Amino acid sequence: MSSSMRHNSQNTQQQWRMWKPSCPCFLVCGFFITARRKTLFRKRLLIARRNTEEAEGRLMAIVQRGRDYSRTTQRQRYSKLGCHRRPCVWMLDRATEWWGVIVPSFTHTQWVENFRMSEETYVYLCNKLRPAMERQDTPFRECIPLKKRVAIALWKLATGSEYRSIGHLFGVSRTTVCRCVQDFCAAAETLLVPKLIRSPDREQFAEMAAYTENRWGLPQCVGAIDGLHIPILAPQEYHCDYFNRKGWHSIILQGVVDGKGQFWNVFAGMPGSLHDARVLRLSSLWELASRGNYFPPCTRDIGGVNAGYYILGDNAYPLQNWLIKTFPDNGRLTAEHVIYNKRICRARVVVENAFGRLKGRWRCLMKRNDCDVKLVKSMVLTCCALHNLCESHGETYDDGWDAAAEPGVAVAHGAEEEGTEIREGLMRYLNS
Repeated sequence: MSSSMRHNSQNTQQQWRMWKPSCPCFLVCGFFITARRKTLFRKRLLIARRNTEEAEGRLMAIVQRGRDYSRTTQRQRYSKLGCHRRPCVWMLDRATEWWGVIVPSFTHTQWVENFRMSEETYVYLCNKLRPAMERQDTPFRECIPLKKRVAIALWKLATGSEYRSIGHLFGVSRTTVCRCVQDFCAAAETLLVPKLIRSPDREQFAEMAAYTENRWGLPQCVGAIDGLHIPILAPQEYHCDYFNRKGWHSIILQGVVDGKGQFWNVFAGMPGSLHDARVLRLSSLWELASRGNYFPPCTRDIGGVNAGYYILGDNAYPLQNWLIKTFPDNGRLTAEHVIYNKRICRARVVVENAFGRLKGRWRCLMKRNDCDVKLVKSMVLTCCALHNLCESHGETYDDGWDAAAEPGVAVAHGAEEEGTEIREGLMRYLNS
């Protein structure tokens, strides 16, 4: 190593010995300076946050005073004009010209053609359903008027159209159409069905028997019974039970009508796979009539037999003292049997005509109904009540509405026969 390099190393070592004792003091002073800076920074940050919050509070106070002033000024302006502004939520603007402009100009014929009843009967129906269907305006939206809600439901029952099409026609949503139909049927079941479809009393039974005898010559006959299949979509549960013998899903309507074709007993909702005789045994009519608690004890001598009130049925029903049917055509019928069968069939056609007018007027019963089974049952009962309402008010029925008659029901084999004597006596009476 050279002498110069050895001299430089010695100088460096001497300098390091001179600085080494002073290093601890330097580190301590640096630590206190850094801590003081951090404390000052925190104080400044707190002061800045406090100033920001105060500024935001002053700003919000100014905004709130502006809102209060605007509301007060607007309220004073509307009070001077004598009107009140109705707050409303967002809603889609729909076309309502058909209901608001065209329908009010309908003639009597157009009312019957579109709503199946005259405007007078329509107003009467609205008044009857007002306690259950009328709605009140809310602070956010005006309700749909009662007459419009009833018209929407009638259109659905009369045409069987889809909710979308009815909504476009009346200027409402599909949900509103569905709710109107549900509310209408529920209100009709509560207010109309008990009044328009009810069991006759003693005087009414006597009037019905007298009317039938004067028209068809059948004594003690108070009506006719039959079943009707209402097409539906296959339900999610037990869909096989609703598959009828005709090859489609349905529920059954059992109806009893008087000589004028008005229903006085209905039973609906049974699966379409059931036989008419089985549906009858499941109804309250069978339970009460079999015990002798339905028809009043009013008897009359018919062909040497003491007979009470009875109804007419086809060969699908069991022969009973209160349910009379024709003799089965087994190829060995006598002339008296043939005459008797013709007279019974001629009188029993009243229930077939009633079902035809029911489906023709309310075509939702003719097409496949896409509603829930419970709602379909409610719609069926409602249509029966509306049928009685229209018939009792003398509403016009267009023959072009007629529905095709359904084929007859197969005979129920093995059913008990209890009305043989009454049927024989009635045969002798009709051939005398």
